[in-house]
Amino acid sequence: MSDFQPLGISPFPRFSHIATFMRLPHVPLDDPRLDELDIGLIGVPFDLGVTNRTGPRHGPRQIRDQSSMIRRGHRVHGTYPFQQANCADVGDAEINPANLHDSLAKIEASVGKLVAKGIRPLSAGGDHLISLPLLRAVAKDRPVGMVHFDAHTDTWDSYFGGEKYTHGTPFRRAIEEGLLDPKRVIQIGIRGSVYDLDDDRWGLEQGIRIIYIEDYFRMGPDAVIAEARRVVGDGPTYLSFDVDGIDPAFTPGTGTPEVGGYTPAEAQKMLRGLRGIDFVGADVVEVSPPFDQSGNTALVAANLMFEILALLADRVAAAKG
Repeated sequence: MSDFQPLGISPFPRFSHIATFMRLPHVPLDDPRLDELDIGLIGVPFDLGVTNRTGPRHGPRQIRDQSSMIRRGHRVHGTYPFQQANCADVGDAEINPANLHDSLAKIEASVGKLVAKGIRPLSAGGDHLISLPLLRAVAKDRPVGMVHFDAHTDTWDSYFGGEKYTHGTPFRRAIEEGLLDPKRVIQIGIRGSVYDLDDDRWGLEQGIRIIYIEDYFRMGPDAVIAEARRVVGDGPTYLSFDVDGIDPAFTPGTGTPEVGGYTPAEAQKMLRGLRGIDFVGADVVEVSPPFDQSGNTALVAANLMFEILALLADRVAAAKG
């Protein structure tokens, strides 16, 4: 068995010891043991891209705390992800809370250290702008596809008189920079009122497949899974999950809540149905603890991260043969 295992409940109960993602070992980015990892769980405590309710900079810390409830085995897959792949909490990406662009560069550099060693990054945000530097690291050598769960497309051009870098613009910038192949991008759960009825036109013109929430409820999760698999195909793919894709009855602690979403159980079903896709990295974003003192939003996010980790671990195991 790998040395990179979560703490058991004896002698340390879940409410004790230093908090790490899923109670995994802490292996900092400058630790020599980094070379042994397959999957690096990294926090990105950044919210300089938020346009309304701030707070996602505190998300990674609360997700770590809530992730103490994660156990070793994945009951549905019938696997032990932490045995399939060497996993560790590598700490947080470096950021500059006083400078957005410097933060983006620091985030890219931090995650780039993982990618350079062949480690698949699983990131906890942070607002959704963090996906841009994460993609700059993961898709440095070629564009990737993407499965994107969200209430919003995040393909707007600018805010507030020309600001190009906010949590509503990362995927437009990523397509413009050649990081994403838009014809291999699917967005699931898009909904809510809009500023302009043409807000989604740019993404559709690039070839993005948008599944609005009305489509989701008409199609059902199984058909949505099949469509996602068709769109991304066999190539390298990124997974981004904004917790506001889930109905705010379950995830109220987020910056831009939209009513009428899917449930955590439906989200789990869809993620499990993506098993076998070549995911090269992923993030779970927009957990804002100030807006959910119960911690339930972070608990949902921690479980989403475990579902995604299981997908990544499957790919690692397959690559190792």
